[in-house]
Amino acid sequence: MDALTAFGLFAVSAGLVCYALEERSHWYIFGFAAASVLCAIYGFLQGAWPFGLIEIVWTIVALKRWWGVIRPKPAAPPTG
Repeated sequence: MDALTAFGLFAVSAGLVCYALEERSHWYIFGFAAASVLCAIYGFLQGAWPFGLIEIVWTIVALKRWWGVIRPKPAAPPTG
């Protein structure tokens, strides 16, 4: 196994683990975003640019989800 293949295996495995554990902590959502960046880098280095582009989209989606989870929720307006 060459270094690029090992890097790709690590990136995809990290993404899988973080995706499976997203419900446990918002840090796993962030980890999935980071792993998606690594997968995009792997895709571009390997020459599979469509894979790299899709992983960039997944990175954006994951970061938006993470930001939505960590952002403070607006207070409910007083009723009465």
